[in-house]
Amino acid sequence: MNPFTILTFITLGVSIPAFRNRRLLNSLLLYPYLMVRRNQWYRLITHAFIHADWMHLIFNMIALWSFGRFVFYALTDMTAFPVQHGLIMYFAAIVFSSLPDIVKKKGNPDYASLGASGAVSAVVFFSILIDPWTLLYVFFIPCPGIVFGIVYLLYSNYMSKKGGDIINHGAHLYGAIFGLLYPLFVHPAMYMDFIYKLLHPNFL
Repeated sequence: MNPFTILTFITLGVSIPAFRNRRLLNSLLLYPYLMVRRNQWYRLITHAFIHADWMHLIFNMIALWSFGRFVFYALTDMTAFPVQHGLIMYFAAIVFSSLPDIVKKKGNPDYASLGASGAVSAVVFFSILIDPWTLLYVFFIPCPGIVFGIVYLLYSNYMSKKGGDIINHGAHLYGAIFGLLYPLFVHPAMYMDFIYKLLHPNFL
């Protein structure tokens, strides 16, 4: 079974109850201060299964479900262990996208974060490597994946440095980078395929 579909349902099953249970939500947050001082390292994973509100949850889960199907089919062609690679990519992306916050915010008792955006970004960018000219619908507007990817990386990098809002743009950025790096572990030839497809646009 598609691991990304399973992860979608698990996340829904945790996030929805957490909307009404503040104690549950607080116990699962990415909270670097407590992680370092009280060894609550489980938060490194659990924060990706809770969300701030319905919009945050729905947006991430639609992206995970739709792009996850595409990525899983590709992994099935690339490797004899598509389920394992799907799970490894997702959970490793959670960790990779969270580490910068842990390092920077470990001394700040007021900082906390949540959401699957870093891991979802990894899945989306892995799919862009598979086919850079696939049309993505951004707010119902068609956009080639490679164009969306470049804009997304530039915007996330800019906003992560600027700050000033509650969105964890740094997690988006590092998750996306992880998605671009993961083919090194599963199918390095994918980079050559990417270059070939990039030079031969196909919008059909």
